[in-house]
Amino acid sequence: MIRVFLVDDHEVVRRGVAALLDAEDDIEVVGEAGTAESAVARIPALKPDVAVLDVRLPDGSGVDVCREVRSKLPGLACLMLTSYADDEALFNAVMAGAAGYVLKQIHGSDLVGAVRTVAGGQSLLDPQTTAAMLHRLRDQAVKKDPLAALSDQERQILELIGEGLTNRQIGERMFLAEKTVKNYVSNLLSKLDMQRRTQAAALAARLKAGQES
Repeated sequence: MIRVFLVDDHEVVRRGVAALLDAEDDIEVVGEAGTAESAVARIPALKPDVAVLDVRLPDGSGVDVCREVRSKLPGLACLMLTSYADDEALFNAVMAGAAGYVLKQIHGSDLVGAVRTVAGGQSLLDPQTTAAMLHRLRDQAVKKDPLAALSDQERQILELIGEGLTNRQIGERMFLAEKTVKNYVSNLLSKLDMQRRTQAAALAARLKAGQES
């Protein structure tokens, strides 16, 4: 049996989902909660296999509940249920360890399937969603370290641009053809979201000053 705990502040929604899931031979709803506080208190005691969590709760977020209860029950699969296709909530849910994210407009049979999928240890995050998450994580890394997206070769070329060297001079220094250097410069400007070489030179100068200070 797949043991499920439901968290939603709307009683009608909880009853509807509970009736839908309890009608299945292999699923049992073992508990319900309408607030984050109640969910955090009851879920660890009941040890369900799956928690179906509304993202928005009157005293907090289903994402916070997911993070909190999974710290106590690492094997718990959290399925986020929400009325809104919210990228921010989706990102936060994934970072909290949620196994899936479905809209309340989902068909009943699809919700049952989603519960079975996450109970089986699989993720319900589609490739497009996963790609968006990875892109956002990369963006965050770049904000923390502007050079995170650059290869070692591109970083070295950026330093030489900062020293005021031309493509030909960089090529001579690094034993590369001038055309190859030009391609590297184009790539690093693209990765740094810059249009002009002077912007890259200014960045290199700032980074060098930061290292020396």
